[in-house]
Amino acid sequence: MKGNKKVIDILNSRLAEELTAISQYMVHSEMCANWGYEKLHEAIEKQAIDEMKHAEMHIGRILFLDGTPTVSKLNRMVIGKTVEEIVTADESAELDAVKAYNESIAAAAAAGDNATAEMLKKILQDEERHVDWGETQSEMIKQMGLQVYLSNQV
Repeated sequence: MKGNKKVIDILNSRLAEELTAISQYMVHSEMCANWGYEKLHEAIEKQAIDEMKHAEMHIGRILFLDGTPTVSKLNRMVIGKTVEEIVTADESAELDAVKAYNESIAAAAAAGDNATAEMLKKILQDEERHVDWGETQSEMIKQMGLQVYLSNQV
């Protein structure tokens, strides 16, 4: 099915963000594993897997719309050096994603591509859950203190 060029461009932009998130989260996940924070490792790895599923959805939709997925483009990654920096960087990325998905949903709907808008809405829900997870981690660090928080991540 021949898709709207603007919608395909939007999907490729979101795809670049998802591919960037996968890389950033996998690095963060492995850093946490290396430091012995197994619970954080698993939680961040799960988010990376969610992002892989999102990327797969974007690629499938772009192909369906007779577009070409751009998988060679990554955006700037922010790799934290501490657990606090990791949580902050990933939460910030997810907040940016929520904003981008809301704008993309509106643009797809305006272009008359409601199926793409619906797909983006499903991804948006995952991104909102990721923001909530990051906010929860930040709040726990604030309330418990970093040392107690980290001792609970082993």
